[in-house]
Amino acid sequence: MTLPTSVEGVSENRRARSVGIGRAHAKAILLGEHAVVYGTPALALPIPQLTATASAGWSSHSSDAQGGLSFTMTGSASRAVVTLASDGLQRLAAAFKERMGVPGRPHLDVILDGAIPPGRGLGSSAANSRAIVLALADLFGHELSETTAFDLVQTAENMAHGRASGVDAMTVGAAAPLLFQAGRAEELAIGWDGLFIVADSGTAGSTKEAVELLRDGFRREPGAEERFLTRATELVEEARRALADGSPAELGSRLTDYHELLRAAGLSTDRIDAMVAAALGAGSLGAKITGGGLGGCVLALTQPELASEVARRLHDAGAVQTWVVPLRRLAPHAL
Repeated sequence: MTLPTSVEGVSENRRARSVGIGRAHAKAILLGEHAVVYGTPALALPIPQLTATASAGWSSHSSDAQGGLSFTMTGSASRAVVTLASDGLQRLAAAFKERMGVPGRPHLDVILDGAIPPGRGLGSSAANSRAIVLALADLFGHELSETTAFDLVQTAENMAHGRASGVDAMTVGAAAPLLFQAGRAEELAIGWDGLFIVADSGTAGSTKEAVELLRDGFRREPGAEERFLTRATELVEEARRALADGSPAELGSRLTDYHELLRAAGLSTDRIDAMVAAALGAGSLGAKITGGGLGGCVLALTQPELASEVARRLHDAGAVQTWVVPLRRLAPHAL
């Protein structure tokens, strides 16, 4: 998928609105976590069931020290999450105004309704940022190219997580599963109708901590980095072929193999391992941790007739929420 570049800027037949709306969705990494930061490929799955919706409007308040922007986050997010999101939003809004040439310092009210649990490897920060960027663009009557939207979200991701691969920033706006590598993405060829269950362990992971843990392991053991990246690349390529060829059993095996790769690197947890074992015991074709690790979610490839039993066993093993995610291109209204 090549990102379009011809629609950036202001549309002549659109005017600034009184309220702007932006939406994005969650994502999960099928295979390729951590290795993707080093330039190897990753496979990513949009999750339309979990969304972030932002609205941006003009405020009656005058501009203030908070950068001329008031932020409200609905839902059950903790105060720490709201504070972090608010701080990031100030920087994101400033980057948007600079990139799009917005004059003056208008005071704005932004409301974010985010249903994506943070710290679970589901791309919550990238989805929130994309929804806000699109809401601001809608408010100011700008038509963003995908390249510009990606650049703005990626800037926010780098501020939040350190060096980000870009896979989150791209997948939270994608309409289909993606093959991502070195900042470029293309839609994956899918040869069959698959079904995934995403299960939340209830424990937030830490991407920064996991990245440092992996790097420490690479520094301590000569050759560890090369072995990890080589194995990761092999598993991603085998999984890509299995998706295209319509080989669910092969894909499932590669998912489980990738979980073992991450577990051996110390990036899983006892609860995650128990959930993976429960999914496999209930008949899933494969299961793995998804995301940065040290918490987060499990992704299980499951036959439709076993989905209810797999979900039940995942809950028994400690999952606090589960979502069923079909492996197919999203309809236009789902974007």
